[in-house]
This record gives sequence, C-alpha cells and structure tokens, in this order.
Amino acid sequence: MSDVFDLLVIGAGMAGTSAANKCAAQGWRVGIVDALPYGGTCALRGCDPKKILRRGAEVIDAARLMNGTGIQENGLSVDWAALMQRKRGFTDGVPKGMEDELTGNGATTFHGHAEFTGPNTLSIDGTTHQAERFLIASGATPKPLTFPGAEHLIDSTQFLDLEELPKRIVFIGGGFISFEFAHIAARAGAQCTIVDHGPRPLREFDPDLVGLLVSRSEQAGIRILRDTRVSTVDATSTGLQIGVDSDGIAKRIHADLVVHGAGRVPNVESLRLDAAGIASGPRGVTVAGHLQSTTNTAVYAAGDAADTAGRPLTPVAVFEGKVAASNMLKGTTTAPDYIGVPTTIFTIPELNRVGLLEEEAAPSHDIAIRFTDTSGWYSTYRAAETTAAAKVIIDTRTDQILGAHLLGPGYSELINTFGLAIKLGLTTRQLRSATATYPSLGSDLGSLL
Repeated sequence: MSDVFDLLVIGAGMAGTSAANKCAAQGWRVGIVDALPYGGTCALRGCDPKKILRRGAEVIDAARLMNGTGIQENGLSVDWAALMQRKRGFTDGVPKGMEDELTGNGATTFHGHAEFTGPNTLSIDGTTHQAERFLIASGATPKPLTFPGAEHLIDSTQFLDLEELPKRIVFIGGGFISFEFAHIAARAGAQCTIVDHGPRPLREFDPDLVGLLVSRSEQAGIRILRDTRVSTVDATSTGLQIGVDSDGIAKRIHADLVVHGAGRVPNVESLRLDAAGIASGPRGVTVAGHLQSTTNTAVYAAGDAADTAGRPLTPVAVFEGKVAASNMLKGTTTAPDYIGVPTTIFTIPELNRVGLLEEEAAPSHDIAIRFTDTSGWYSTYRAAETTAAAKVIIDTRTDQILGAHLLGPGYSELINTFGLAIKLGLTTRQLRSATATYPSLGSDLGSLL
C-alpha cells in the first residue's frame, strides 16, 4: 500500500483535473487516475474535436448559401482525412499538456483501472492506495443498447476518429450527438438519417425552434424519422441493415455505418462503489448539494458522474470540480450555482437555450413571450442563412428574463449575454440600455426584447 494521499481523483477530464490542480496547488498530496488518455471527453472525444470538424461543414454550408450571390462553389468539398488530421493537431497534444500541468502542481498521475476496495482505499491495476478523501469525476459513457446487433454500432468517440466518411450513415437517437454529427457528415457528402423513438427530438430545447431546426436539417439532406424504434441491426455483404418499427410498420434502412447517439449514462459501473459504501442511482453518485456523498463522507463527486441539478455540460463539470475542491480544502458546504448556464447544439445553424422553457415558466410566473422570426434580419441576411428565430421569456412582474431560446448563425455567442443577464438578475430595461458595436450580432439584443 502506498502512502496516504490527501485526495485521490478518479477521472482526468475537466472536473477531475480542475479539482486536482486546485488542491495540489494548495500543498495537498494529490493523486489522479484515468484508464484513458488525460483530457476527458470534452477535449479529446467530444466538444473540442467536434467543433473543429464542424468548421469544415460551416465553410461548405456558407459557400452553398452564398452561391449565386457573388460566391462560386466551384466544386468545394471536404477532404475528410485532412480535416481529421487537423483535429488531431489539437487533440494529440492535450494528454501531455494536461498531465504536465498536474505534475507541475505536485500531483501524482496514474494510468489504469481504478476500483474501490474499502471506504478509504482504491485499487489501481491491483495496487492499493489509501486517501483521506476521494473525488469521483469519471464522466459518462454511451448508454447500453440491448437490441440484437447493437454490437455493430460505433460510438461518438469512434466517429471522431473515422479515417474515411462512409456514404450512408444512420444515427440512433434524437439528441446532441446525432444532430451535431449528422450536420457535419451531411455537409461532407454523406447521406444521413436520424432515428428517434419519440415524437420530437431535442426535447430539452424549445419546441418551436426545434421544429425550425428539423426543417432546416431536412433541407440540408438529413432524413429524420420520428416515433421510430430500432429493432435490429444486421451485417450484410453490402453494409448494415437496420430494422425499425414506425407506427407498427416494420421497415428496413440500409447503411454503411450506424452511430450510437441514444444518450449517455454515468461511468461508475466498474468502480465497485458498493465496496466503499457509496450510494448511487441512474444519474450517478448520490450527493448532497455541496457534492459530498450522502453515505461516505470521504467521497465527493462532480461532473457527469454525479447526481446533481447541473446538466451534463463541460462548464458545469469544471465549476463543480472547483466547488468540490474548495469544500474539501476549507471544510465548507457551498453548493454550486447553476443559474444562467447556457447550452448549445452546434448544428448549422446552432440551437441555444438558457433558463426556463415556456412550459416550465408559465405555471409559476406571469410571463410575456417575445418570439421573433429573425430570418429576414440583417445579421441573418449577411450570412445568407434562411432559418433564424428567437424566443425570450420575461417575468412581467420583475421585468427579468426567465429563459432565452435562440436559433441562428452565431447565436451561441449571443446566448452568453442572456445567461449573464439571468445570473445577475438584470432587467430587460437594463439590457436595452446597453450600446453594442454595430453591425454585430450583439446589436440585435435590444430588438429581441
């Protein structure tokens, strides 16, 4: 058994490294372990590489939208292998950079499989380590699928490492992964189909804007099947056959690749939480508001592995990791503040949300809805985009913003202003009093209110 650590962190993603660096910099003896390269999902297998690939799709889409208005496409296309190499130009250096920062702060880094062997002990590839405290920040993993042939699917990590882009791709699930990847692949020349078991995809987002995005997706060549369940996936001599059931009618879809986009679950199954008396559920480790385990006071959890009020987003993981570290260092019980955290689906154009949906705000507030079709506005016309809209939900009693929902080119930047307004409790009158540089997307803010 090794010497006793002040803190052992499981997971070297954004939540884990944020906490480990903070505690190590304060002089604690910190260890951190991950079976995968350091950097986590966002930097290596999610947000960052995805958006690098999306840049290629943006260029293609922008040229097509501007075709005939002074821009000639002239056979513009995506070289998938070169674009993937561009992605690796960023991701390849992340693990060493992350690990160097940790060791520079005095942390000890481990590579291997971790599992609990007792309330204060953790085994890393068979070697037992003891610690006063633990932080579980092991992230999430693709949700297990049980239909016959599920083994033929690839997950998001594998999609982001494809050397070649197949011609026919089916995405299972109507969430972030399916829509973002389909928008990239379609602009790169693939025939894309999204299969969603529910009546409306992207259920966490405003339904009116989702409807507009679905139409825009279909215009981009993406087929979206709703109320459709996958029954089987079979390998054939010509690719894959996906058996689906839609309104009781069995159908077959032919594809070269099937991608798992049907959700993710906390990655805690292999940690042997029961050996340490750590309670957990479908949403991860059961924690109090200040991120401490409800059943083992030596344990904290943050990010996608923790059952908190926060959405599974990178910024949430980062500040949960920092809050957990601060609580451990100071012996405090501060809870993270989730107010005003925006989220974006990086389709083309992008769909954004911060705060409450209309259906969430209406029962407990007197609300005013500001819905604006911005497809004809200057900022949209300039980009030759055809689809853009905004819905802002305002509390008529306080004049404060309860929710903002934006669909349009570049709107992932504008949503941040709404997030700040919600967090600080700014009124629409205060927001309208600001003067923005013009002509910029930010100058549209006042008119949306």
